[in-house]
Amino acid sequence: MWFDLTTSIEAAMTREKQLKDWKRARKVALIEERNPRWEDLYPGLL
Repeated sequence: MWFDLTTSIEAAMTREKQLKDWKRARKVALIEERNPRWEDLYPGLL
């Protein structure tokens, strides 16, 4: 539903820890900001 590009594994781990602390409503808002229809993004990565 959502993904984020980072420059390093350390940056990815930091971001993941940050998101884990967020409440569900904030996570949903993050998804809906870029993917309001909640479409599967995997096919576009290939």
